[in-house]
Amino acid sequence: MTTMGAGMDGQVGRRRSALLAATALAAALALTGCGAGDSGAKDTDGSAAEAPAANGGEPGRDAAAGAPEGAGAGAPDLRVDQRAIIYTGTMRVQVDDVDSAAREATAVATRAGGFVGGDQRRSADDDAVAELELRVPAAKFTGVVEEITRLGRQQSREINTQDVTEETVDLEARITSQRARVESARRLLTRATSITDLVSLENELGRREADLASLEAKKRRLADLTALSTITVSLAGPKAKVAEEEPRTGFLVGLKGGWKAFVVSMTVLLTVLGALLPWLVAFGVPLVVLLVVLRRRRKTPALVAPVSAPPPVPATRSAP
Repeated sequence: MTTMGAGMDGQVGRRRSALLAATALAAALALTGCGAGDSGAKDTDGSAAEAPAANGGEPGRDAAAGAPEGAGAGAPDLRVDQRAIIYTGTMRVQVDDVDSAAREATAVATRAGGFVGGDQRRSADDDAVAELELRVPAAKFTGVVEEITRLGRQQSREINTQDVTEETVDLEARITSQRARVESARRLLTRATSITDLVSLENELGRREADLASLEAKKRRLADLTALSTITVSLAGPKAKVAEEEPRTGFLVGLKGGWKAFVVSMTVLLTVLGALLPWLVAFGVPLVVLLVVLRRRRKTPALVAPVSAPPPVPATRSAP
């Protein structure tokens, strides 16, 4: 009995020791977690407190400013000055002296680094109109438009833009690829061993060089349009009339269109007749004369009348 009691007491002691050890381990883990949480909070608070001090006490603004910079690190540059944009403008300005205003508009374009691409004048009185085509650098486009507006009283203005960035990038890639194809054809041409291969490679090289020249011409055209903007300026005198847009529908519009079509058709018909008249005179008149002569010959009566046969004699009957 004594031995059994001792064994039971040993088992109970071991169980208590194990329970106490588990409890101590749980308490230690809880204390460690709390310490780590307090340390993380202190580090966060410390960094948050140091950030305002370093940035002038405005953490919200610095965070907002820093977020796009980190987010857009790999994004393409979409700034306006990095894009290829074609600017075109059309404007009409009423001025007191058309010639003087035209000279001033030309001077404005020249000062901006541009030139006059076209100059048309109509009349020299108060109803005179001058149409100028100005080519100015794209960076000076807005300034030139405003200076021309101050020459008189603006009647109309229309500004258009066309973004050709993607077209320019695509054209650059195609030019690079076409140059590689030209170089490849040239290398193959140096290795030609027969007349047939030589002629075939020369034709292929010529075709590729022509395609490359066409692509480079398009590139130069786009570069010219993006570098120099076009402004079409109409300078009208005090009594010049503004062209009003005519209605496109209605009975009168249809009648006017029909009359124009009739006049055009008659003009074409008369032109064709005028072109055929010499041929008709040269060949038609002799042919008509010949037909008339032949018809008259067919209708000429016979000179000798035909002899008619004598009437038949009735047979005599014998007496009964």
